[in-house]
Amino acid sequence: MYIRVKHSKTTYFIKCKPSDKVLDIKEKLQELIDQPANDQRLVLPGTREVLEDSKTLAEQKVENDAVVALTLRKDDNEFEEVNIVRPNDFYQSRDGDGGNW
Repeated sequence: MYIRVKHSKTTYFIKCKPSDKVLDIKEKLQELIDQPANDQRLVLPGTREVLEDSKTLAEQKVENDAVVALTLRKDDNEFEEVNIVRPNDFYQSRDGDGGNW
């Protein structure tokens, strides 16, 4: 399985197993984003539930192709808010440019 970890405008596709602990996912992310696992927080965007490091993905009902938000610890030791930027519709209406692409 894989999960999509989103932070701001970036999406990381992480290959994992339902039996992987959240800490395992954070360690994989650490290699990609150069942020220690303890400075990362993974959140389910729909419920705002913070995933617990010691639990598996299956225990927290994280399924294949799930979207998980990544927040990072700021200088004041607080975590940033969930900030997932949704891209504008790539195929916007052609009305504004007279139909030319």
